[in-house]
Amino acid sequence: MTAGKLLVLLSVTFISFSCWSQKSKSQLQREKQQNLEKIKETEKILTETATEKKNSIGELRALNKRIEQQETLMSGISAEIGLLDLDIEENNQIIHSLERDMEKLKEEYAAMVFSAQKASGKIDKLTFLFSASSFDQLIMRLKYMEQYGRARKEQGEAIARVQVVLAEQVRESERIRSEKQALLNEEKQESDQLSGLKKKKNTLVKSLEKEEKRLRRELAETKRAVAELDNMIAKLIKEEMERAAAEARRLRELKAKANKKAEEVKEEEDAVANIALSASFEENRKKFPWPTSGFVSQRFGKQMHPVLKGIEIQNNGINIQTKQSETVKTIFSGEVKSVSFFAGIGTAVIVGHGEFFTVYAGLKDITVKIGQKVSTNTEIGKVIATGEGISELRFQIFKNTTPLDPQLWLKN
Repeated sequence: MTAGKLLVLLSVTFISFSCWSQKSKSQLQREKQQNLEKIKETEKILTETATEKKNSIGELRALNKRIEQQETLMSGISAEIGLLDLDIEENNQIIHSLERDMEKLKEEYAAMVFSAQKASGKIDKLTFLFSASSFDQLIMRLKYMEQYGRARKEQGEAIARVQVVLAEQVRESERIRSEKQALLNEEKQESDQLSGLKKKKNTLVKSLEKEEKRLRRELAETKRAVAELDNMIAKLIKEEMERAAAEARRLRELKAKANKKAEEVKEEEDAVANIALSASFEENRKKFPWPTSGFVSQRFGKQMHPVLKGIEIQNNGINIQTKQSETVKTIFSGEVKSVSFFAGIGTAVIVGHGEFFTVYAGLKDITVKIGQKVSTNTEIGKVIATGEGISELRFQIFKNTTPLDPQLWLKN
């Protein structure tokens, strides 16, 4: 392989590695920025819960989320450092290869100069040319001398090019090392912050464990309010199912008649629209917007209480802890079926979407009423804050009477 080809190959290899690494670093930096925005939001939620000067489960959940986000941030920084280590290693390999090429080129050039000097010591160019036995041999010797001269010139230019590339690689290596050092410093700062968050969490948990009676009393009150809400939801859905069944029977009767009145045609159209709306809801699985900002403070299904040992909690939806007075919006078009207040929870709004229902509980400042048609992202109210400063939306999705995990339906 000639020096020129080797230089081109090395340049292409370096560019390929750089593009691959840069793409990965860009992705990591985007994720880092997104995580920093989430951390900022969680910090505000945490500050609001802490201003009440009262230890709360909401503050503990916000701390847990904040620690999770901090660990994600540190993981991203570590991944960036890993990529830089890979860049440094690859860059060092390229530098070593260039240095070897440089030595080889210099050796070849020295050999050419030595040969030229040795030849010129014995015979000059004109003698060499005119000592040819024929004109053809003269032309051949002339071409040889021209090619030899070009080769020496190209060899010198190749050395110069390699020196330039080598200098660039050395500068690039220094830049990468500087970037890595900055990330290492950042990682140390974030690690110290994580240690502080964990220490704060341990202190809060110990304080909450000393307030078991209060926590059990609050849990019992919440369970009573949630039970009332569940009963109301079950009753409403049962009534809606009975109404839908009656409409279906009426539709079958209408179809049996040859001549339909205008009003009967309208009823048929409404029933068909109800079926179409339901199908649309199911087709939008994993595409629905979140009803409010914040983080999932309590997931769907059975889970253990974060402080009280041996206490299991059943959740038919998810709880989204958010900022005070945060706006709540519908996730899909439908009709408001119920607006009811529950002590200890706040107002609950239920929206029907055919055989599906969405429940938004823990609201104030309601802006919709029963029977109102709503579309996706219609504002229905704001999240209410508890006496402990916790702003939390209870969000549920039902298919008839079956509760569904909202996180499997909302956008990732």
